[in-house]
Amino acid sequence: MLSGEVSERGGSQYRERMELLERTTDIPDPLTPYLAVDRSRPRHECWVTGHMVAGLDGTAAINGRVGALSTAPDQVLFRRMRQIADVVLVGAETIRREGYAPIQLPDDVQAHRRAQGRSSNPPVVVVSRSLDLDWSGRVFTEASPDARTHVLTCATADPDRLAEAERAATVIVAGHSSVEPEAAMQALADRGHRVVLCEGGPRWLGELVAADRLDELLLSVSPLMGGDLLPVSVAPPGAGIAQFELKSTLVEDHTLFLRYEAARTVGGAARTEDGTA
Repeated sequence: MLSGEVSERGGSQYRERMELLERTTDIPDPLTPYLAVDRSRPRHECWVTGHMVAGLDGTAAINGRVGALSTAPDQVLFRRMRQIADVVLVGAETIRREGYAPIQLPDDVQAHRRAQGRSSNPPVVVVSRSLDLDWSGRVFTEASPDARTHVLTCATADPDRLAEAERAATVIVAGHSSVEPEAAMQALADRGHRVVLCEGGPRWLGELVAADRLDELLLSVSPLMGGDLLPVSVAPPGAGIAQFELKSTLVEDHTLFLRYEAARTVGGAARTEDGTA
């Protein structure tokens, strides 16, 4: 269809206004456009950025792991994006499968953060209702005192596991029978964390979207197909539709990097609780 031609879709008319995106000028540092984003005006308690990777068929993992899906350019950007964050938020299943360790940024980035009055490295925040976690894992045992790992859980968590969690991490209760996104983001904001970087998994990202708490999505599209039947985001039952606006595109080799922000003129999706563990 030619640009400007009128088309019929879903019983209504709209005017086609497509733009052709082409490879143009090289960017010396691909992180520069992301650092230029103003994240000082969140729509709610704090600015929440999701950073995910997907295959061409929408898969979010291969054999249960993200690593095989991520290309070399994506892996580099994934690590470097952590410098924007006050905390890095990760679901329990992602922690179990991916073998997380404490975030360790380059020395110059750490020095810059300290000059801004921030911690040298952002703490990892694990979301877990069940607290069924390996407390001897590196993400807990190797965290520095100024970036101690946090655990977001709920009031009905098993008391014995809760006591064990409190010995290994800073525990935050955010919700009664499940971790509630609004309460969780408020608790993080109350502790001075203004930019939250969520690295998955798909179910926790779906909870954030359903609660209208996702301000920004960084989506890397890997040139692969044939992974697991797991999408980037899994919406909880009863969730509404959330709309986003494309803000920028980058490409390196055959990997596409998309940056979206939540549409501020559209009402947020309804939130429902689920059984995120």
